Amino acid sequence: MTEHCKQEKEVPYANVNGQRLYYEDTGGSGPAIVFSHGLLLDGTMFSAQLAALRDRYRCIVWDERGHGKTATDTLPSFSYYDSANDLAALLSFLDIDSAILVGVSQGAFLGMRCALTHPERVRALVLIATQAGVDDQTTLAGYRALFDAWIVGKLPEQIATTVEHIIFGPGWPGASAWKERWRGMSAANLSACFDTLVRRDDISDKISSIHVPTLIIHGDADAAIPVARAQAMKEAIRGAELIVIAGAHSVNMTNPGPVNAAINDFLERHHLVS
Repeated sequence: MTEHCKQEKEVPYANVNGQRLYYEDTGGSGPAIVFSHGLLLDGTMFSAQLAALRDRYRCIVWDERGHGKTATDTLPSFSYYDSANDLAALLSFLDIDSAILVGVSQGAFLGMRCALTHPERVRALVLIATQAGVDDQTTLAGYRALFDAWIVGKLPEQIATTVEHIIFGPGWPGASAWKERWRGMSAANLSACFDTLVRRDDISDKISSIHVPTLIIHGDADAAIPVARAQAMKEAIRGAELIVIAGAHSVNMTNPGPVNAAINDFLERHHLVS
């Protein structure tokens, strides 16, 4: 690698696939794990997982389009296949041939699509709080009303609390900091990211072609995605494992201990550890 390339990669942005993606890389010689975050969150949602896994793995987090330090003033329409291509391009930028993909909610939407469109890039999948299908029309209408009220009212407290309860469940002590971050999100980014969520395709009939070790983790109190959707993925992906853990949608944040233990055990049993 040339000295120029080394200097470029010391700056935590990857100019790939027409994007400027913010990422953080713990480095190291262990197998690479890339963590992809959920809607309205960013790479920092995986702090507990990095703390638990970074000694034996090369852990990478990144901010997806419209989120965190990747967010831009304008955000053209995109799909989760575009995000999957972003992830594959980030791996190329980091000289990683293949990685273990850990995704929460929309991070798993793009992770599954990456496994479908770039199978050579994926060693294993950990799918947290997600589904292969799409939301019903009643749920989508509720989300539409919620986001419209958010944008018009610049996130009134009542809407912020509703979103908090969907993502974290009631009473999680870290929620207030996220509510402040949400108030800094632009209408352009919110609209584009929400549009991507509601326009995604149903891949329920495609995921049977995923042939890498797959762990599915779901919170038993997930208000966004019923646990039955996780069970359906387990049945569709050959050899997939399902673990249901006490907790809300972003269970890796609200109940990280059991999640970290499940991931660690899964990776060890499948010999995906240095």
